[in-house]
Amino acid sequence: MTAVPAAPGPFQITVQPSGRAFTTEAGEAILAAAIRQGVGMPYGCKDGACGSCKCKKLEGTVVHGPHQSKALSADEEAKGLILTCCGVPQSDVVLESRQVTDESAFPVRKMPSRVSALEKVSHDVMIVRLQLPANDTLRYHAGQYVEFILRDGARRSYSMANAPHNGPGVELHIRHMPGGKFTDHVFTAMKEKEILRVEGPFGSFFLREDSDKPMVLLASGTGFAPIKALIEHMQSKGIQRTATLYWGGRRPEDLYMDAWVRERLAEMPNLRYVPVISNSLPEDNWTGRRGFVHKAVMEDFADLSGHQVYACGAPIVVDSARAEYSAQCALPPEEFYADSFTSEADKHGG
Repeated sequence: MTAVPAAPGPFQITVQPSGRAFTTEAGEAILAAAIRQGVGMPYGCKDGACGSCKCKKLEGTVVHGPHQSKALSADEEAKGLILTCCGVPQSDVVLESRQVTDESAFPVRKMPSRVSALEKVSHDVMIVRLQLPANDTLRYHAGQYVEFILRDGARRSYSMANAPHNGPGVELHIRHMPGGKFTDHVFTAMKEKEILRVEGPFGSFFLREDSDKPMVLLASGTGFAPIKALIEHMQSKGIQRTATLYWGGRRPEDLYMDAWVRERLAEMPNLRYVPVISNSLPEDNWTGRRGFVHKAVMEDFADLSGHQVYACGAPIVVDSARAEYSAQCALPPEEFYADSFTSEADKHGG
């Protein structure tokens, strides 16, 4: 990666309209400083690829490190938008970001974990359960993720699929990416009691409980994992908001916890479920909804102006939903909360 020149620091970052403020050290990206100081800002990949951390710069100068143009285009940058994950301040900066919260910032910690169970639930999805140190509690919000730190320093990110009250261990849904050094190991050589090093929690994907708006929960593939954690959290806290889960897969077997969802429907009267399949074969005998899962939402909700959307899955699904729901269904952009797999090797794979 090309290094961003380090300006003298520290600089003060102020986030409006909350008024939260924190400081960056010389050469430090804004998001890294926020995480370090317990300020909850929106983000996903931390690597300039997803655009989840994009916000408006009101004052000051920011220089960007390497990032993908789909996350921040030159036109957006010219209009004053920045990516906090790779934006390094060159002066004091004032930003506008409406998703800054106090309670979102649990401390990020490294700890060993032990594989307690492995369950293959489809041809390419493994549920891995991790046991954490008995004297250590990983505090996190349902929807956040942890990173495995591999022996060579590489990292792999996976969302917790269980809400914290269903701990103390964590449940991860890992999709096999053939040739991926980590997922090949998970599917061929991983054994119970294996020790793995994890760091977390990360991410700003969690339920905003200061709203009573009806919700659309949009998942593709193993993007279901953090959505499952949100549903568990809602059930545990007795949250009565209306929620409709749209879960998309290529084939019916990709909806690997369909039975679990249907059990929740019997217990949660305000939860609805719409499974959507894009590539069913005749032998699947699929009689349900077909096509792209994000389009199914638009077929059912022409007007999303009064909703919140929580989306997780492949970037093409999340990016398409983000753009089309705002442009065609009047969803306020700030009510779209997303956690996208920025690349198959980076999030939920590889």
